[in-house]
Amino acid sequence: MRGTNQSVSEFLLLGLSRQPQQQRLLFLLFLIMYLATVLGNLLIILAISTDSRLHTPMYFFLSNLSLVDICFSSTTVPKMLANHILGTQTISFSGCLTQMYFLFGLTDMDNFLLAMMAYDRFVAVCHPLHYTTKMTHRLCVLLVAGSWVIANLNALLHTLLMARLSFCADNAIPHFFCDVTPLLRLSCSDPHLNELMILTEGALIMITPFVCILASYIHITCAVLRVPSARGRWKAFSTCSCHLAVVSLFYGTIIAVYFNPSSSHSAEKDTAATVLYTVVTPMLNPFIYSLRNRDLKGALRKAVGGRIGSY
Repeated sequence: MRGTNQSVSEFLLLGLSRQPQQQRLLFLLFLIMYLATVLGNLLIILAISTDSRLHTPMYFFLSNLSLVDICFSSTTVPKMLANHILGTQTISFSGCLTQMYFLFGLTDMDNFLLAMMAYDRFVAVCHPLHYTTKMTHRLCVLLVAGSWVIANLNALLHTLLMARLSFCADNAIPHFFCDVTPLLRLSCSDPHLNELMILTEGALIMITPFVCILASYIHITCAVLRVPSARGRWKAFSTCSCHLAVVSLFYGTIIAVYFNPSSSHSAEKDTAATVLYTVVTPMLNPFIYSLRNRDLKGALRKAVGGRIGSY
């Protein structure tokens, strides 16, 4: 251990670039993506809440996913935009841990909700006659509430483990938010326990829903292949491919960033991967899950048209 006392009261978020012209371009790009994320996901929530036809388990999970995606982007992007406007790069030690806490919790919730949506599709495709009895509103609420409890407990565990570490002279984070990997590299304490918990308990939290998603889609694929109509098979696979694309992007970037020893990481690779799952994926989700959904598009037109007509 190179230090015994925490002497760092704040960190420097170096951002994505140190070139002024690139910083301005990135500021504009991130602002547009953040506004698109918030607007797109709010429209999804509005459409689902105002259209009684969409009060089904699938759309219940989708509205929760949209809420989580808004919170997820709001954890990191506004701070980066504010730092650019104010001309500062600092974030307090407590602010850094708070940001990390919400990132862990919301990542877990994204993970759980993707698994719930996959299970919902599994029941709908493989057990359509028992769908209403299996996917009750009470079960859906319990699944979401239980996921919030587990996600917050997991986030609290990793935040407390980070808070026990010492941070000495170096406080520059080569990132635009307080991510766990660069923080572990800055610590002058032994981060072995933190890394062990990420690779064991953290991996279990992430892998269990992923296995559920994989099992659901294996059963869905087998069921769809038995459909005699080629058009019916294509329609089902086309719908699944959108969800699977988000799942692949989400899990691929998280595994690349978190489930490797810290010595194998590079700041550039980690930053590119985290931009994908913290900014790009939440922005794309409303488009992926709604543009090809006729019922949701109709509800969106009705909700937006009703709001405009009332003014």
